[in-house]
Amino acid sequence: MPARKTESAHRALATHGAALDLRQRRVLILCDGRRTASELVAMLGADTVAVLQQLQDAGYLDDVDASRVVPASPLAAVETTGATTAPSQATTARRRSLSAARIYVQGMLELQRAPAPQVLRARLVGGTDEDATVTAILEAIAGLPAFTKPGYAARVRERVAEVMPEPHLPALGGLVLDRETDAVA
Repeated sequence: MPARKTESAHRALATHGAALDLRQRRVLILCDGRRTASELVAMLGADTVAVLQQLQDAGYLDDVDASRVVPASPLAAVETTGATTAPSQATTARRRSLSAARIYVQGMLELQRAPAPQVLRARLVGGTDEDATVTAILEAIAGLPAFTKPGYAARVRERVAEVMPEPHLPALGGLVLDRETDAVA
């Protein structure tokens, strides 16, 4: 059964007033009514089961049966690849993905109701290769200050930096947000 946000979840994401930590917020954004708990666990890691349960207990998700999800063992991923890295390193590396960054930015743009973010989202969805996707992510983050509160784009950029593959971090870090330049001037 797909994970669906409640009305209080929509309010919490829109206002940033809820006491959600970064992990809870990320999982909640990805609960779009199309992804199942198993798909979310496959995308974000085994600890997502506990986060889904926390969000449901807090009233942010409708009837997600996270107890039926059998998380894949991080050790299994290490064993199948023959890697000698520790499980925590494998889990961290798995969480750094361009897809995760793209999905997060798409979710942030979906929360905006103006036409401009929807155009940016369409570019992001239409990205066919890695370069086009990275460019669309950067354009979306750079465009956020035009239609959001001052700190919003900076927070989105920080969260994207947590999941963006390392080769793309310099471009993300070098991104100057319009309101940042206004604040400096």
